[in-house]
Amino acid sequence: MTSKFTFQLTSDDRRRPFPHKIIVGQGVNESVRHVALKFLGWVLFYRDRLQIETDVQNDSVPFVPDLVELGYDMRPLLWVECGDCTTSKLHKIAVKCPEAEIWALKRSPEEAETLLQSMAKEELRRGRYGIVAFDPEMFAEVCGLIRERSSFHWFRGSFDPALLQFELNGLWFDAPFTVYRH
Repeated sequence: MTSKFTFQLTSDDRRRPFPHKIIVGQGVNESVRHVALKFLGWVLFYRDRLQIETDVQNDSVPFVPDLVELGYDMRPLLWVECGDCTTSKLHKIAVKCPEAEIWALKRSPEEAETLLQSMAKEELRRGRYGIVAFDPEMFAEVCGLIRERSSFHWFRGSFDPALLQFELNGLWFDAPFTVYRH
């Protein structure tokens, strides 16, 4: 890990009782964009047992997810890939983690559509994957606001309608996002 980013968290949503803070690491080959995707994914998919870049401790699963929720039996229930991700990797995750909900987070609808086209071409099984594409302008603004220490307040967010409302370092965001299924 080359850097770490600390987010002080508060929430108006009783269904999302965030911890006081979380730390998101930036790997050697990762950009602030990747950190932003991991953080936005964490708040969007928040669950009590959601973890960032945790080894699933299963020899048959050769990957470390960006976000994962492990069940009490230590099997992934939710697996989220952020940014670049091959269809081959998504297929292997689906095979190795049959109970897991699998999602990919993308910076824009264009990136999501490219992945969807690749998934169709490679004939990945339908009904198994979800993709979230953020508004590219909102995402770029979020990336520009992230500091080593950031404050974040969650107002609300949902998949239906696909909408995020939050404040990051004093700036208000009310942004739709796009959800794709494959």
